Amino acid sequence: MADEMQDIQMDLDNLYQEEVFTDRRIGSIMRLTPVTAEGETDTGRDVLYVGQTQIMTPAGALPLSFEIEAKSLKEAIEGFPAAAQKSVDDTMERLKEMRREAASSLVIPEGGGGGFGGQGGMPGGGMPGGGKIQLR
Repeated sequence: MADEMQDIQMDLDNLYQEEVFTDRRIGSIMRLTPVTAEGETDTGRDVLYVGQTQIMTPAGALPLSFEIEAKSLKEAIEGFPAAAQKSVDDTMERLKEMRREAASSLVIPEGGGGGFGGQGGMPGGGMPGGGKIQLR
């Protein structure tokens, strides 16, 4: 365990100071200002803006986080709706893709006939492989 902790090191050339702005209704925007290891603003790198919101799904709230192309906080606020919508669209497409992958990986056991008086006195005679659907 101690050896694993020695491998965890922060990247001193990729530090950012985080500031969070929110309307307390729709979401929040993080402004990530690049800084040096001494905590001074690093003017050689661009400020980043990251939006955060959530959408409600049948399984509950799904948090979304997305980068917003902007040069100022005002531009980030104006760009928030389009960036959020793109994130929702990308997430929904990924969920559809995952459903397709899961559906195409179902394995239906072969053979197994029906009828009564089969294996272990159970109707149907049982199916090879225990009759379980398996995901690969």
